[in-house]
Amino acid sequence: MCGRTCCHLPVDTIRRACRYIDYEGEEQLPEWKDEDKYFPSYNKSPQSNSPVLLSRLHLDKDADPSERIIASMRWGLIPSWFRDADASKLQFNTSNCRSETMMERRSYKVPLEKGRRCVVLADGFFEWQQFRGDKQPYFIYFPQTKTEKSFFSRSVDEKVWDDWKMLTMAGIFDCWEPPNGGETLYSYTIITVDSCKALSDIHHRMPALLDSEEAVSKWLDFGEVPIHEALKLIHPVDNIKFHPVSTVVNNSLNNTPQCLEPVEIEDPYLSYARPKATTKSSQKEEPELPKRPRQLMQKNPTPTKRNSAGLMEQWLKKYGEAYNKKPKIQ
Repeated sequence: MCGRTCCHLPVDTIRRACRYIDYEGEEQLPEWKDEDKYFPSYNKSPQSNSPVLLSRLHLDKDADPSERIIASMRWGLIPSWFRDADASKLQFNTSNCRSETMMERRSYKVPLEKGRRCVVLADGFFEWQQFRGDKQPYFIYFPQTKTEKSFFSRSVDEKVWDDWKMLTMAGIFDCWEPPNGGETLYSYTIITVDSCKALSDIHHRMPALLDSEEAVSKWLDFGEVPIHEALKLIHPVDNIKFHPVSTVVNNSLNNTPQCLEPVEIEDPYLSYARPKATTKSSQKEEPELPKRPRQLMQKNPTPTKRNSAGLMEQWLKKYGEAYNKKPKIQ
């Protein structure tokens, strides 16, 4: 799953990180719609606004299909068909959407059929590993061209963050219009898949990451790339890095650089390796060791076929032809 992210960079830095090549081979920076609704934070949780990348065709039917814009959207999808006047009264959690069942749920199937695919932007996301009733948080992000230490040891104001490669997560968005009138609410959900091998020791789910410009382009291009082709992009990705961080991030109200800074944690394998003197009366069964994250063991994981990918292939074979039509631009 993905229940907490970090997106602390300023508007201009994010726009530069999202530069792309249009159909004419020219480098472009996406325009930011409603940038005043974006509030940078080291510790974002559902119901907050985050930057989302999408095709300009959603807002302008005459736009170049390759044009992109950034919009500030609410995390937690409010379906367009929801009829209550208060969006907060939605009775189910839509911050994440499981890839295995998203084409079976009306909340996600309807916007997908309308081509409402987006890319959720973040510096990275947080996940917690459970051990002995405690939870150790990790910050997870794309590998960077510079050493990660050069980023985490500096403030947001320094230009070193200009080289940060933002995490790009596959998402679905929808537009909800209050039944009593009012401003249209744009909201999104993050698609999740089985964890890749490198992350499986921390958590069994992860966001569906789009780790190349080609993948981002195909996911956004709802006019040329039909659903059954776009869904082939939804699978676990091993191209990630992570490090343990302070438990200060556990409280979503804590919005400080400390949420990202690497920390040293005691290796439980070392503590269990030490011999202990025991007596018959005090002998107890040793508690189960936590799984050590594979990246921290400096192993190079090899991808294996995961459950969500297998189910997705079955869905595509069964329904692929039915969804091979291009969605209507609305």
